[in-house]
Amino acid sequence: MLRTVIIAALSLAAIGVGFWGYQEHKEKNAILINAENNYQRAFHELTFNVDRIHDQIGAALAMNSRESLSPALADVWRMTSQAQSEVGQLPLTLLPFNKTEEFLGNIGQFTYKTAVRDLEKEPLTDEEYNHLQKLHEQSADIQSELRKVQHMALENNLRWMDVELALATGEEGTDNTIIDGFKTVEKKSEGFSESNVSMLPGNNSELDTNHLAKINAPAITEKQAVQKAKAYAQMKHVGEVKVTESGKGSDIPFYSVYVESKDGAGNVDITKKGGHILSYMNNRDVGKAKISLNEAGNKAAGFLKQQKMEGLVLHESTQYDNVGVFTFVGKKDAVFIYPDSVKVKVALDNGQILGIVANEYWRNHHDRKLAKPSLTEEEAEKRVNPRVQVQEKNLAVVKNELNEEVLCYEFLGTLGKETYRILINANDGTEEQVERLRLSEPLYDRVV
Repeated sequence: MLRTVIIAALSLAAIGVGFWGYQEHKEKNAILINAENNYQRAFHELTFNVDRIHDQIGAALAMNSRESLSPALADVWRMTSQAQSEVGQLPLTLLPFNKTEEFLGNIGQFTYKTAVRDLEKEPLTDEEYNHLQKLHEQSADIQSELRKVQHMALENNLRWMDVELALATGEEGTDNTIIDGFKTVEKKSEGFSESNVSMLPGNNSELDTNHLAKINAPAITEKQAVQKAKAYAQMKHVGEVKVTESGKGSDIPFYSVYVESKDGAGNVDITKKGGHILSYMNNRDVGKAKISLNEAGNKAAGFLKQQKMEGLVLHESTQYDNVGVFTFVGKKDAVFIYPDSVKVKVALDNGQILGIVANEYWRNHHDRKLAKPSLTEEEAEKRVNPRVQVQEKNLAVVKNELNEEVLCYEFLGTLGKETYRILINANDGTEEQVERLRLSEPLYDRVV
């Protein structure tokens, strides 16, 4: 009898383990399928948008009406922004693709600057027309290479998850149609970017200056990166550790360190130069909240101070279940520096730092000389819609549509039941941005 009971119990246990394993396998497959679908969507939309960019530039070249030319160029700018966003959604983090993004940025910057000016008073010069024609020819080459990759991917039923695995394991040197195709696209874009620097009318500045590259700090070793990752992760008894390096030519060379322990598992991206943390995420289960959002904010501020990320103030704090998410921005001489932004995720059960996104901070942070605004606060406020009831006002540095830092007056106000953030250029009065706020009102009462 006892033997029968034991056999029955073991059988039930085996069935339970089998069912659990099946469920785990099913959930894992669902996640992989979802990721693959997202990659496929981003790639095909990228190819489609590059097609449209080429076609629309060609249409603009044939236009004679200046009333038609401005919206046509604005459309090109919008498409390049979408294409850059789609590049960022592909699993190419470890494969340098910054020259292609720079080439798309060159197109976007030129078309935006041209579209927003009065073409009746300032029509396209011969130099600008020739430049637009050159961009049309170059975009055709990029279009052709992307179509080749698309054709091979569809014909051979290639999966983007295989690309991600090849990049993560360092096996991109093997025959991989997608990786080889994108390397060709990147090589062509590099040549275009170099030739466009001298021929882009009215512009000799970089589209997106990486200030981290200018930091004078020694490079850290892989061993040092692992030590820093363990400290950042705040995990006890770290077990498995894996390290992957970013691809050659990456605009920010970094180590990607995977750490695992009983406290959870996560990835830490650390710059090779100086060992600065770019991002970290630990997706462990968080227990019942035991500390307040205010205490968690103090822990986030303390963590940033430990990382030598000073001069930051808490801008927004939000609670999601038992997790606090905090956004910090720079502040200098009563001026908020929004490009120097950092997000920190804190567990409310024990105050552990569960995540940080600091890419923007390290890319943009530098010693700025802030000039005095040409307009007074009162003059700038007159540019705000009179129906908006202004509640708060201050000076802020933001990035405009051309990715240039500009000094603005920031007005927070209400219109009906909605709250808006309105940015007025402090030098020429341009309405740089109008944004409806979806989150809680910003807080400026805690300094790192």
